[in-house]
Amino acid sequence: MVLKKHSRVQQTDSFLLEPHEELAICKYYEKRLLDFCSVFKPAMPRSVVGSAYMYFKRFYLNNSVMEYHPRIIMLTCAFLACKVDEFNVSSAQFVGNLRESPIGQEKALEQILEYELLLIQQLNFHLIVHNPYRPFEGFLIDLKTRYPLLENPETLRKTADDFLNRVALTDACLLYTPSQIALTAILSSASRAGINMESYLSESLMLKENKASLTQLLDGMKCMKNMVKKYELPHPEEVAALKQKLEKCHCPELGLNTNVKKRKGYEDDEYIAKKSKIEEDEGTDDDFID
Repeated sequence: MVLKKHSRVQQTDSFLLEPHEELAICKYYEKRLLDFCSVFKPAMPRSVVGSAYMYFKRFYLNNSVMEYHPRIIMLTCAFLACKVDEFNVSSAQFVGNLRESPIGQEKALEQILEYELLLIQQLNFHLIVHNPYRPFEGFLIDLKTRYPLLENPETLRKTADDFLNRVALTDACLLYTPSQIALTAILSSASRAGINMESYLSESLMLKENKASLTQLLDGMKCMKNMVKKYELPHPEEVAALKQKLEKCHCPELGLNTNVKKRKGYEDDEYIAKKSKIEEDEGTDDDFID
């Protein structure tokens, strides 16, 4: 699509990203978005994180990273999600979470506000996101009240939460309903604990007589588990090379950025917030902060 819209840059198409390279860039910035939200102060509710993540994925279903740099789109998605989910933080508080100077934070806010309407338009003004976290809590309550075979459903929470965090990195949120994702998280947690919950599906959820629906549900769960199992983040070396190509795509000479105003600042990624607590606990190098 980018090549068709910008035929004049055909002679420099060696700088342009292939589809699989764009996907790798998106994966990289999706992870950066989750890391940014995980260390946000004040603590960002999970519903806000889920909305921001969905905005980012939906935006790049119809747009290219060669036209709109994911670095600023990522922050704009988080900023918009705070508004839509009524997470009350001021613009100054938001950019205060960026590892930048006051002048850099001011420039970041200018860019975020400049891209905000574009993001809303590209989302077709569909800003309400239904995340799997509420149905997840609903299923736990249902297990406590209507499924006595499981003595303490809360024992499933930690592993199920881990599954929800990992499945968020995949495209499952675009393919399955929030309730399907939440139920898969619970059953996956139960399976890892050696607990058989087939009777919950057949009896409590009344799917015993509807074998077609039960089969469809189980197939979807299997696909989600496979998506989580097969998901891989791009290697740091690959990301470094792709980021160089991406910056060339955004140089003024190519003119791939269709917005009129020139994007200023943020030649590198140093302004993103500190590495996530998870990575600190693991004692690993932060591959997502240059």
